[in-house]
Amino acid sequence: MRERWAGFLGAFVAVTVGVGLITTTLVIYDSSRLDVQPRYAGTAALALPNQAPDQDGSPEDRMPWSRAEAAPLVEKLAAVPGVAAAVVDRTFYAQAFRGDRPVTDEGAVDAGHGFASTRLAPYKLVTGRAPTADDEVVVDRALGVPVGSDLTVNITAGRTPFKVVGTVDGPGYYFSDAFAARQEPGVGVIGLVPEPGTSAGNLAQQARSAVGAAGTVVSGDDRAELQPRYIEHKRFLGTQLIGAMAILGLFTTVFVVASMLVLSTGMRRREIGLLRTIGAAPRQIRRMVLGEAAAVGLLGSLAGCLAGVAAAPLLRNVLDGLDVTPPGLEITVSAWPLFTAAAIGIGVSVLGAWSAGRLAAKVTPIEALLDSRSANKTMGRARWISGLAVLGLGAALAIGTATAAADDRVNTAVFATMVLIVAAALLAPVFVGPAGRALTAPFQRSGSAGPLLVRAELGADSRRAASLAAPVIAAVGFAVLLSGMVETMRVAYPAGEALKVQGQLIVTPDGTPGNTDEVAAANPVGKAALPTRAFVGEPGKQTVIDVLGSRDARWSKPGRAVLGERTAKTLNLKAGQEATVRFADGESVRLRVAQVLPDDPARGDFVVSRDLVRSHDPAALTDDIFVPRANRPTELVPGTALHDALQYALDDYNTDAELTDSLAAMLIVIAVGYSGIAVANSMAMTAHGRRRDFAVMKSAGGTVRQLLLFSVGETSLVVAVGAALGVLVTLPPLAGMASGLSQATSTDVGLHLDGGTVTGAIIGSLLLAVTASAAVTWRTMSREAS
Repeated sequence: MRERWAGFLGAFVAVTVGVGLITTTLVIYDSSRLDVQPRYAGTAALALPNQAPDQDGSPEDRMPWSRAEAAPLVEKLAAVPGVAAAVVDRTFYAQAFRGDRPVTDEGAVDAGHGFASTRLAPYKLVTGRAPTADDEVVVDRALGVPVGSDLTVNITAGRTPFKVVGTVDGPGYYFSDAFAARQEPGVGVIGLVPEPGTSAGNLAQQARSAVGAAGTVVSGDDRAELQPRYIEHKRFLGTQLIGAMAILGLFTTVFVVASMLVLSTGMRRREIGLLRTIGAAPRQIRRMVLGEAAAVGLLGSLAGCLAGVAAAPLLRNVLDGLDVTPPGLEITVSAWPLFTAAAIGIGVSVLGAWSAGRLAAKVTPIEALLDSRSANKTMGRARWISGLAVLGLGAALAIGTATAAADDRVNTAVFATMVLIVAAALLAPVFVGPAGRALTAPFQRSGSAGPLLVRAELGADSRRAASLAAPVIAAVGFAVLLSGMVETMRVAYPAGEALKVQGQLIVTPDGTPGNTDEVAAANPVGKAALPTRAFVGEPGKQTVIDVLGSRDARWSKPGRAVLGERTAKTLNLKAGQEATVRFADGESVRLRVAQVLPDDPARGDFVVSRDLVRSHDPAALTDDIFVPRANRPTELVPGTALHDALQYALDDYNTDAELTDSLAAMLIVIAVGYSGIAVANSMAMTAHGRRRDFAVMKSAGGTVRQLLLFSVGETSLVVAVGAALGVLVTLPPLAGMASGLSQATSTDVGLHLDGGTVTGAIIGSLLLAVTASAAVTWRTMSREAS
């Protein structure tokens, strides 16, 4: 390693960059772990209802206790030694209006509480008194509304006047406990406020005994399970983003490091042949290659961990700009992200060297006397089999992209592209020689030796050229895929949504998290779905599902439910059967399955009467309201907006398009930037390893200018082959995705590419490769001259 450090430099840089990226994402992930909400800071423990699984069997929502179920639990918990108070915490929608505009509050859907909840923080009264009447409210002093003022607060019923009777030193709107109980009759949280000096652990243990099988008790950091919905959404988006970055970084690291180690080992065949001549056994050669890789991986991982920690604040700032991090995220560096990233770096290096060591062990002693590239001319049987098998898998995944579910389509396309990139790298030697002959053919009659040398070089050492092309395949492939997915979805989704709601006007929330009953009443004609979460099944066997309250006369029938086929199958229900449905208030209702119909997202999978949902979930907000054009509203309720079909589709898509574009841009930068570094390293390694070849050509009369042109020409051809393969491997997954979108949106969706991004990736790879190759060649020639 000391004598051939330049040959290992490329792998070291690749490991450093890859581990740095993984370290950064893991540090951000670890730092964004949920903290206990400030409004539960004064509790020792929280009593929560039991969870119910969703249709896939994963634990999901907790089933609220009814008033009758909660009352004895509150009494038992209040009697636990060390408990100063057992407080029922209620949460519902509340948002102040100033004039005709809602006060911006991303947590408004969870901002309303009963005044008793102030004890859980605890939040203290700054001015005024506690609310006692239904038309009284206590607000955050930061709202700037003095005691005695009238304040319009939007709740589920709509805009309602309240008298401000007090202010507190914390966020939220606090109503009388009786009023809050009517807004959210079900009980989802009972907070336990401890007496001074009480051990939280002992209190929680005794509380668990008091609750028994009726629920669970969480304490300490486990109280962070309860989070406002907007924070959960941000965390979900941020986790998706850094997860995609980590997966892409891991794949690129494995791919690039393996290519570089194979390239480095292939350039040492004569040296390895000499070792075999003096008695080195194949297993010793393998151990040597793996040992070198482990050492490079260790050094690169240490450097990468340091770089990753240093880059973590930068990534946090980027995520803050995208608004996908919890408020007040602080960087904390724990041991496990560093150990995990380092282990990945070392493991990837050893894994990448396995193929190189396997090839090195096959070198025979006679190769010490041969041209070090003589054994690299053709594809081996194992490489043929592996390449074709991986190609077949990639083709199957590309076809599967067209039939994948909407939530899985993007992941399937990305996975298919990864597999096809590996297949292209394995089979690249097959294309390098013919491509070199085809591209140099027009220059054959020029009389110049350069094209002949390039042609001969690519034909004589196609494996080396394929290793050089591998990073280009990855860079261009991911650039084409990610930009193509964004462009294809940009065309498909608005067109599909506009087609679905054609001929209708849509009333949407404007500055509020949903439509209130006031808005629904102002638009009495058209679809006004009222969603809630409910639990279907007998006690102990409930499944949580989305239930939709409809005012459509076809579905809105008392005591009846209409199910989609998938939901009916999951719940094992058929038309005519009865099901027990437990709603948000903790009360259960027996409903008869009136019909089982083909799945239709526009209708819903479990549809009941809107009045039934409202009677059991007073806090539920109405979705977008779809009004026939003939019933166009003459006046809009403040806090709403009116859209036609096309505008609605575009606005709906643009809600997530900015984040999608930013995600794609970040991933493209990572893939292209990382692969670009690998391209430069590979070219520099190759040029450095061929300094003897250059010396021979120079002694034969070649000038520095001719050698530079030869190096640049060969590099350009390798990049061209890699770029072509990178484009080709992404077209099948993109075509499959476009086909799937055509079926999903009932529109003709074609394959769309972002020409600017693709061109930029190709030109960037070319410039990096040519610059690195020319610089090392020039430096080598200068040293030879001196």
